[in-house]
Amino acid sequence: MTLLRQRGLTEQAADAAIDTACRMLRLPSIRGVFSEIADQAVKDQMTYRGFLAELLMAECDDRDRRRSERRIKAANFPREKSLRAFDFDANPNIDPATVHTLASCDWIKKGQPLCLIGDSGTGKSHMLIALGTEAAMKGYRVRYTLATKLVNELVEAADEKQLNKTIARYGRVDLLCIDELGYMELDRHGAELLFQVLTEREEKNSVAIASNGSFGGWTKTFTDPRLCAAIVDRLTFNRHHHRNRHRLLPPRHHPSTNIGGQRRLTTSSGPQARRP
Repeated sequence: MTLLRQRGLTEQAADAAIDTACRMLRLPSIRGVFSEIADQAVKDQMTYRGFLAELLMAECDDRDRRRSERRIKAANFPREKSLRAFDFDANPNIDPATVHTLASCDWIKKGQPLCLIGDSGTGKSHMLIALGTEAAMKGYRVRYTLATKLVNELVEAADEKQLNKTIARYGRVDLLCIDELGYMELDRHGAELLFQVLTEREEKNSVAIASNGSFGGWTKTFTDPRLCAAIVDRLTFNRHHHRNRHRLLPPRHHPSTNIGGQRRLTTSSGPQARRP
């Protein structure tokens, strides 16, 4: 389709030409706001360059918003949660400064892990989803899953000879959020498959987990002590900081940031989670 150029168009003809051009060039945001911005430009005596800048910035902002929405949808979050909606007053022992530092997503840029450990009702899942949403809004590819759902998917993929493909898919995202880790016992086969996913991501892309049990209690979930220790290492420590690789630390020795109190929610990310 060719758009005929004419000089001296009426306002109505100009609007029609702009609408047609925006459709051809796939500029839906400019198509939707050009009339409003044009009217405001006249009132503000805006220059031609200023008017053009306003139009282009409107298109860029809207495209960025749509990309964020697509990334959030692709993350497969079970519900919407945001840091703004988190009730810090109901959780007075949670440090907002710590949470908002995590929201900068610098730890994701560095490929570091994040562990949210706390009792039921401390907001672990809310925080996990909210931080995952922040990451998606900042341009990171995010995937959310329940621990048991992930293991079941891996088991089915192994049965169907699709395990490598499935592990690679989970390895590509910038942030993998695993919720409810430690709620149910996993057999050795399931734990080994989960370990493969964590190994695929180690030192490359971040993993964030939420659990209601301290690392010392994970032997109830992962019944093989050595495999349990290896999984904890993958989730919390950079490889070149490992020492005593197969020893599980009791909770009091875990050098994380306690932001919870009696109904405790503890976070640890990256270098903060090194062994003494």
